[in-house]
Amino acid sequence: MSASDTTELAELLEEVRRIEVLTHRLVTDIMAGSYHSVFRGSGIEFDGVREYADGDDPRDVDWNVTARMGRPYVKKYVDEREMTVLFLLDISASMTGGFGPWSARQMAARVCACLAASAIKNHDKVGLIAFSEAVDKFVPPKKGAGHVLRIVRDCLALPASGARTQLAPALEF
Repeated sequence: MSASDTTELAELLEEVRRIEVLTHRLVTDIMAGSYHSVFRGSGIEFDGVREYADGDDPRDVDWNVTARMGRPYVKKYVDEREMTVLFLLDISASMTGGFGPWSARQMAARVCACLAASAIKNHDKVGLIAFSEAVDKFVPPKKGAGHVLRIVRDCLALPASGARTQLAPALEF
């Protein structure tokens, strides 16, 4: 490994670490609190029963518990939360330019890092599809902070490939 490769690797690791620190601060300060769904609905996983209250849907009445207790009870469900987040990153040559201190690629890496850290905090899986004219790299979805760092590293370190961008192959993949 040459001296320029070592310097380039050190700069890349420093950038990944800086993004990790900024992302952690954003996720813990701005997006504080645990996940609570804004969606109302019956959900899919049984959580328990509670006493019937005015306005409850009569279709949710648990007739077995109602018969035992002598008062109406309804079933409660929770939404299944675990999701898979898949980032599509354009690594064509057009992503090397930018309008500020960061290139479009560096900005995309920061966005991916922030969203991935938020997803991991909510126990979701995160993956990456890097593409240009075709799919160049696929990182399968996994959980964990180390996996987020791998995705950020790949966002920054994958070599630019292809002069054009074709989104269709990545979406089909």
